[in-house]
Amino acid sequence: MVDILFDRSPTAPPMTSPDVPRSIGRVLDLLEVVVEERTCTLTEAAGGAGLTPTTALRYLKALETRGYLRRDDSGGFSPGPAVNRLAIAARDDHTLDQLIGSAQPHLAALAQQTGESTYLALRGQQVATYIAMAGSDRALRHVGWVGQEVTLNGTAVGAAFEQPGTLAIRTGAVEPDITAMSMAFGPLRRYRVAISVVGPSHRVDNADPEELETMLRSAATSIESHYGLTTPPGEGGETTLR
Repeated sequence: MVDILFDRSPTAPPMTSPDVPRSIGRVLDLLEVVVEERTCTLTEAAGGAGLTPTTALRYLKALETRGYLRRDDSGGFSPGPAVNRLAIAARDDHTLDQLIGSAQPHLAALAQQTGESTYLALRGQQVATYIAMAGSDRALRHVGWVGQEVTLNGTAVGAAFEQPGTLAIRTGAVEPDITAMSMAFGPLRRYRVAISVVGPSHRVDNADPEELETMLRSAATSIESHYGLTTPPGEGGETTLR
């Protein structure tokens, strides 16, 4: 589990310093409040940062646009994918880079085998984050999910995490006319991961699912062998994104 801890209680007054421009200080105060509380309303965020709701909303929208916060349908704010990526980078001391580097050649080989783009996803509490990919060589191909989050609810990668080692297939769950086939495996040291083949539905839906399952399983085994399943000394517990 990855936690970001700031040395300031939620009820403490905003920190001020002549070396920090006021607008930047306000943004950081709001970010700290939301991260500490995990989820909060506009009123709660504004109160925690000592700002009016109007001023706080302007800064919260900017943080949302940059991916540091996300806003749900009810208007609540919570940490976004940019915060999650920074948390992993700070916590794991390059082990995530090692995982991506280990997976990349096997993602590329799988893309060559299937003719479709392939992805590696890291599981969070409610979402999965795509951390690596290898693109298809075809003119019409799927790209652009690296760094993006997708919900676990109703998606292929979400279903795969529910039943590791089995093939999950979903069409149109994230994008119209796009089919994803996913398989979760590991955990790899602290990581819960899944590998996916993603492409236009008219191609992927016509492929042999048993053959694709065999390819995904082989790629997963190769990544496990490359990265290693043994937890090194000092590395304990599973890591997931919040």
